[in-house]
Parts: sequence; C-alpha cells; structure tokens
Amino acid sequence: MLGLKDFFNRFSPSNIKNSVSLNSDEFLKMLGLDSSISSNKLSEVTYFTCLRLLSESLSKLPLKMYQEIERGTIKAPNHNLNHLLKRPNPYMTPSTFWSTVELNRNHHGNSFVYIAGTAKPESLWILPSDQVQIWIDNAGWFKQKNAIWYIYTDTNTGKMYKFRHDEILHFKTSVSLDGISGLAVKDILKVNIENGQRTSSYLNNYYKNGLMGKAIVYYTGDLSKGNAKKMAAKIEDFASGTDNAGKVIPLPVGFELKPLNISMTDSQFLEISKYTALQIAGAFGIKPSMINNYDKGNYANVETQQRDFYVNTLLHILKSYEEEITFKLLSNQDIRDGYKLKFNANAILRADFKTQIDGIVKGVVSGVYTPNEGREMVDLPPIEGGDEAIVNGTFIKLKNVGQQYGVKGGDNNNEVDEDQE
Repeated sequence: MLGLKDFFNRFSPSNIKNSVSLNSDEFLKMLGLDSSISSNKLSEVTYFTCLRLLSESLSKLPLKMYQEIERGTIKAPNHNLNHLLKRPNPYMTPSTFWSTVELNRNHHGNSFVYIAGTAKPESLWILPSDQVQIWIDNAGWFKQKNAIWYIYTDTNTGKMYKFRHDEILHFKTSVSLDGISGLAVKDILKVNIENGQRTSSYLNNYYKNGLMGKAIVYYTGDLSKGNAKKMAAKIEDFASGTDNAGKVIPLPVGFELKPLNISMTDSQFLEISKYTALQIAGAFGIKPSMINNYDKGNYANVETQQRDFYVNTLLHILKSYEEEITFKLLSNQDIRDGYKLKFNANAILRADFKTQIDGIVKGVVSGVYTPNEGREMVDLPPIEGGDEAIVNGTFIKLKNVGQQYGVKGGDNNNEVDEDQE
C-alpha cells in the first residue's frame, strides 16, 4: 500500500511507465540471473491441488438471502438482490464466479470485485488482482483524508481507474499484517513451493533420460576437453531418452560405462516429497487425505478430517465472505431490517442418503423442521398441510405425567379425577 501524497511526490508518470518490478523476469534477465525454476507457482502439483480444493469447495455452496425476524431466520427470495446471486454478471455463473474469486484470493492474497450500478448493485465484475493497488489518501487528495481507494491499471491501455472502498468487494487471506491487505501463501512459502517444483523437474529429467541417472566413463589415455565433451555427447545419444531405454550402448575399445548408484530410495526422495507436500497443504488448512496422503488414514478418520476441514478451514473463509458481501451489497436499511447473505454449508456437509434421511426424519418428528422443509432438503415438492410442525403425541411435560390416565400428577394417593369417574 502507498499513500497518495508519497506516491505523487516520489514518482512521475514517465518513470512509472518505464519501470520494471524487482521480482520480474525482465529485471532478472537484465542482471543475467535467469532463474531455472518456473515463476508460475501453479505448476507445483500440491499448491495447485490446494487452490483447486478451496475454490471448488466455495463454489459448491449456494449463496442465499435471509432475514432475521422476531420468530427466527427465514429465507428472503423476493429481495431485489437475488438476481445477483443467480447471475453475478452476464458471462459467469455463480459457481464460476465464486471459484474464480477464491482462486485469486489464495493465489494473490487479495481478490477484488467491482460493484457495478448506480442506485443499487446491478452486476459484479472480477478485477485482475495483480493490476489493483490499494492506496491510502493520507493527504486528503480525494476530499477525504485517510480514506482507502482501489486503483485499477489496465495493462492494455495504461489507463487508471479509481474506486471508492464501498465500490469494491475486497476478499483477503487471513494472514494480514495491517488488516487491509492479505499476504499470499506463495510468497510466504516460496522456498517450499520451489522445492516442490524442483521435485517435479527432477522426475521429468529422470524420465527423459530413460530412467537412467548420471554415469562415469572410464578410459585409458588422454582426451582434450573438447573431445571429452564430444564423446560424452555421443554416449548420451545412445544412453539417454525413453526411446533408448533397455537398448545396448556401443562403446569404443578400452572404454567402460559405470552408472552412479544413487537411487531415489537412498536419497529419501519419496519422504522428502511427502514432507514438502504436507507443509504446503498445512499452510492452506488442507488435510492430508485431501491431497491423496492416506499413510495414516482410514475411512473413519478421513470422514473426521473432512468435517475438521469445514470447521477449522472453510468456516472462517465463509464468515469473512458473508461479512464483506453483506456490508457492501446491502443498504443500511436492509441491514437494519435484518437481511443478510449466507452460504448454505449443508451442501458440503451432506452425508450418504441413509444418514441424510435419518437426520431429516429426526428433525421433522421433533418439530425442528416442518414436513415440507424436510422434503425440500431432498428436492421433493411440498404437500398440502406440510407447513406445520409436528411432534410425537406421546410427549408430555414431567409435571403432567399420569394425567392422560385420569391420575393427578404428583398425587401419591392416585386419586381419580371426578370428571373421569
């Protein structure tokens, strides 16, 4: 983040236009430091899997409008913002929209959504996270001192767009040093993710060489450095590559080829790879079973891990989304009237059919759900008379036990009521 006063004092438009980032590939190439590891962290399989799981988990949950009234919380299907919940913009479904927002939030640390509309929100548009800056107007340039502004720079045209804080839905990671901008996991765990990329690169080269590692060529006599390189290149033509796997390697008389016996097992390749994967997954709050690590897992504790993922990982994410969306999309009057937006987590906690039916039946017969509410949970239409709660007719207050048989409750003499004689 940068204060506007400092920004205008330090930089001019010409300098900004011709500047490059210290972390960019262009700057590294200018210094002759071209990194061998890809800058695209999405190429690391564990990192990509964690991003996919979180984005898909959020996209599974429908976002609903509710209203708190005196007798409890009810659905509000007639609110004028429900069209945004069904279609955030003409080009994205809700699933695509929220999964993209969550992917940007985790990958870049912050995700920005522009709220389009004059009198009320009409559509939602995702802004490129790497092209948005957060500025604090510490000098009051925009008539409000210490206000937060979001500056979006279109890289195609170079044009800058200024948005007030209430025009942008800002979703950030839980790791934040100032409470305004979030930190990306790829920046915090840069070394771990690059180690994972090196693991993939090592396997890739190993397979390209036909599952053959380094080797030593023994020969008598003396070869110049140039001739030695030519000889090594000829041997590699016959020895490396999947096409040459298992084939005979021709060698001149007096030459001997001896592979270096450094196997993956000796270097604990698998153990190190698993450890690196668990570190990356742990930073995202992803459980081992969700990245296909079942070393210490069975069906029982995998189900527990999934519930733990919802409680300790997803629940915080959902709460932060709901608070931001409710505050930015709803008017002050709507909030005073008890309206709120909430993700329906039942979609991710849905059990197998038998367990689900048992839970619904218990909820209906105990009066927690009406029969029609229970039918709605299994996508069945309502029935006539199903909107009233029902309970088992044998239930009775403790002080009234015995009255159903004509006996006064609490009377040790077991006298029969006169009306029952």
